[in-house]
Amino acid sequence: MHARMELNVDMKSSALMTIGDVAARFGLATHVLRHWESMGLLSPVRVGGDRRRYGPDDLYRVATILRAKEAGFGLGDIREMIDTPDPAARREVLHRHRSDLARRIDEAQASMDLIDHALDCDHDDFTRCPNFRRAVLRRVGASPHVPRP
Repeated sequence: MHARMELNVDMKSSALMTIGDVAARFGLATHVLRHWESMGLLSPVRVGGDRRRYGPDDLYRVATILRAKEAGFGLGDIREMIDTPDPAARREVLHRHRSDLARRIDEAQASMDLIDHALDCDHDDFTRCPNFRRAVLRRVGASPHVPRP
C-alpha cells in the first residue's frame, strides 16, 4: 500500500509540484509517474527545460489511479475509465470491475471463515478435522467424499 493517500490540496492554489514532490507525497518512485504519463494516464504541464509540473488536478488523478489499482484495475482499464467521454463505456468498465471485486471479496471471506474455523477448532490438528476438510473441499469444488488412503 502507499503510505500517504490523503490529499491536502488547496483548490485555490495554483502552485505546481515537481515529479519528485508528487512521488514523495504518494510514496511512489518517479519512474512510476513517468510510466503512467507514457500510458496516457497523466499529463503534467511542462515548464522550462521540459520539466514536469503537477497541479491539484494531477494529484487527484494520481490518487484515483492508486485507488483503482488497489481495487484491481489494470492501467489500461483505468485509462479507459477516466478518459472516456462516453458514460456508458465508463459504467461498463466499472460494472466489470465491481463484479470482479465482489468475487474477490467472497473468496477472501471464505478464507477468513476457514481461518476462523481453524482457530476455534477443538481438534489438536485442525487439518484433520472433518468439518474443516469438508469446508476446504467445498471451497475448491471437490467432492467431500474422498476415499481414505
